[in-house]
Amino acid sequence: MDTSPGEIRLATATGRWVVLTTVLGSGMALLDSTVVNVALPRIGEDLDADMAVLQWTVNAYMLTLAALILLGGALGDRYGRRRIFVLGVVWFAVGSLLCGLAPNGGVLVAARALQGIGGALLTPGSLALIQASFDPDDRSRAVGLWSGLGGFGAAIGPFVGGWLVDGPGWRWVFLLNVPLALLCVPVAMRHVPESRDPKATGRFDVLGAFLGAAALGLVTYALIAATVWAGLLGAAVGVVFVLVERRAAEPMLPLSIFASRQFTAVNVVTLCVYAAFGGFFFLVVLQLQVVAGYSALGAGTALLPTTLLMLLLSARSGELGERIGPRIPLTVGPLLCAAGMMLTLRVGEDASYLTDVLPALLVMGLGMVALVAPLTATVLASVETGRAGIASGINNAAARAAGLIAVAALPLLAGMGPEAYRSAAEFGETFRRAIPMCAGVLVAGSLIAWLTVRRPYDTRRCHPACKVNCGVTSPPLEPQS
Repeated sequence: MDTSPGEIRLATATGRWVVLTTVLGSGMALLDSTVVNVALPRIGEDLDADMAVLQWTVNAYMLTLAALILLGGALGDRYGRRRIFVLGVVWFAVGSLLCGLAPNGGVLVAARALQGIGGALLTPGSLALIQASFDPDDRSRAVGLWSGLGGFGAAIGPFVGGWLVDGPGWRWVFLLNVPLALLCVPVAMRHVPESRDPKATGRFDVLGAFLGAAALGLVTYALIAATVWAGLLGAAVGVVFVLVERRAAEPMLPLSIFASRQFTAVNVVTLCVYAAFGGFFFLVVLQLQVVAGYSALGAGTALLPTTLLMLLLSARSGELGERIGPRIPLTVGPLLCAAGMMLTLRVGEDASYLTDVLPALLVMGLGMVALVAPLTATVLASVETGRAGIASGINNAAARAAGLIAVAALPLLAGMGPEAYRSAAEFGETFRRAIPMCAGVLVAGSLIAWLTVRRPYDTRRCHPACKVNCGVTSPPLEPQS
């Protein structure tokens, strides 16, 4: 390749290839995060799996992704962003193939954990490649294009997932990633320039990554298996993790960043918001299929309004937040989402889409529109510009960890038995107990935002991805350099 990093123009063929490569790579992970929930009932039936296996099917992926995503960004900065991105794509594809061929629930869960490792390698690298490859004059436009195409992928994800589940079968939800990877890797090797951060030196915080993953894994296991010893051990490992990060020369999670009260407050709001989102989207897809009798395609299509609203209105929401500051959006957004969730309690047997499902999802989508872009922009503005990458990475990891814990805890808190998803009456009853819990967490997040968020954010720090990219599963990532 003749073009050097930082000199590529968007109008050139190389520029278009770079955007295509990063969209294909990040799109694999984004699609996977939105389509798997739709397939859960069929996975359970085909593998004769109980509710715990369905929870782990979601959580094994989020566990390794949340625990390792900061390390993945650091590896790209040190050893080459293209190299680590390609490694992540290949790793993700191998994990996807194993998921698609899984003969039982145990193999599926293990393969999902492998997928998460691949996602942790490729997800930070996709946006970092754009940031490092394009000429500064074209960088924002390239990121906006990447964000818009990624958001479109998120929008069609549940629809594609439902179509695959009802058509060739749930295994193709995972196998679809293999041809995407086969297209992505050679394009990346041929058309994307390699780049590194010359300031990236020192040792990697492998111990911190291991302890973080162990703490999350033990707490998740404790909640799913309803066992006390694992919870206590997970809490102890979490304390050791904090102590190690405090003393490490180059920690994966620099605790000094939490000296910013605004950053700490917004991350607490993030934990509340994405815990509620994670629990809600896990349960509502099951409710639509198990109780309301929707097909997988019908359930996936039913969720489109929330993502479409995000795509259409998030940029305007970001502009509004720039004018009035983050406090009101971060207070009103969670309350709208909580109201939308409570409206889904009307979704029962033979629910009408137009009168029971759609109004709830529209209110939910409007709340997400009000919330997501200002939330991400406030995270970036709450620290000095040089730490924006690590700040966004921490916020992204916090969002994924919150969803992980919610998916593990809600069935336990709602009294959902291991075979609940096989019974419309039992699942519907536990759904009615779980949804108010999600809404309550959102109300808590709204109250925290009202009491703690004060300083308006600097609009110059708002990355285009903050305003455009879909925030259903987590906030968009800021490049690490």
